[in-house]
Order: sequence, then C-alpha cells, then structure tokens
Amino acid sequence: MTPEEVLNEFEAAGALLKGHFILSSGLHSDTYLNKSIVATDAARTERLCRALAAKAREAVGAPDCVVAPAMGAIVYGYETSRHLNVPFYFVERVDGEFQLRRGFRLPTRARVLIVEDIVSTGLSARECVNCVTSLGAEVLAVACLIDRSNGAADVGAPLLPLAAIDVAAYAPDALPPHLLKTPAVKPGSRGVSQSA
Repeated sequence: MTPEEVLNEFEAAGALLKGHFILSSGLHSDTYLNKSIVATDAARTERLCRALAAKAREAVGAPDCVVAPAMGAIVYGYETSRHLNVPFYFVERVDGEFQLRRGFRLPTRARVLIVEDIVSTGLSARECVNCVTSLGAEVLAVACLIDRSNGAADVGAPLLPLAAIDVAAYAPDALPPHLLKTPAVKPGSRGVSQSA
C-alpha cells in the first residue's frame, strides 16, 4: 500500500479533518486524522493492517508478539497481530504510566513489534517502548499507520509508518492567526471533545 493509498483510505472514511484541533500531545493543529472513524470500517482496517504487517515483516522479520498502547491503537495492534499470526497485548495507563495489566505476560526475551495508530510527537510510542523494554523484551520497531511528524518524532525504536506527512503542530502559546480565529476541539483519547 502506497502512502497515497493510506491517505486515500482516511479521506474516503471522512477521517482527514480540517479545523482547529487540540491533539492528545497538547499541541494544536489545523489537521486531524481521526483513526477512530477509520476503525469503524472492518474492511478498511483489515487492508491497512495487512499492509502494516507486511511492512513490519519485511523490515524486521517476524516478531514474537505485538503490543499496542491503549486506547486508540488497540484495534490496529490486534488486526496487525492477526496478519502476523502472533499474540497481541496492550499496555494501558495507570497513574499516568503505561503498564502491562489484565494478566498479560510477555514471552521471555520477546521480540516485540509495537503498533501505533498516528504518531505526532512520539510520546505514547516512546512510553510504550520504555514499558516493554522494562519487562525484558526487545522492541524491534514501532509500526504506525501515519507519521504526522514526517520522521521528526523520536519513538525510541525504528519507526515504520505506512505514510509520513508533515503536518504543522503548535504550542498553545504560539498559535498562528488562522487557528486563533477558530474554536478548538479536542477529539483525541486523552480528553472529551470540548471547546477550548
């Protein structure tokens, strides 16, 4: 799947939005990639994750398992693990830090592929990498649908995006005029949609 085909999947789903958005990183942007809308279409999700699994397999070989950070990446992590025919686990935040819970246990010295949905600053992916390595596993790579930093994000492991785009993101105190004039919404998983 080409980067253009990936973006076409988002556009066809109505998931490539324009406006004023507060990202889960706290940064502001005029573009939002709504991966949750994409995940409502099983066939679309299957196509994207089949491509993600193929890209990961080609780049790093076969992992022992896939791990994804909750909440938004769970669907994509599971579906990618299905195409790789390996177990799937997810980490979730407890008191602000990712932990492996719910009785999950990574195999000893597991070779792990982390699957993310959208990478912006790389913070969630990096925290997931740190959690997994603290458990004695080796992170082979972080695979994601879209890298909106266009390669600038540090995720703590090799980054394997299906598409990389350069979408500007701004600190709250450094908004350009066009965003200052537009009410902000916070659509991501770290906050309920609200006006800012």
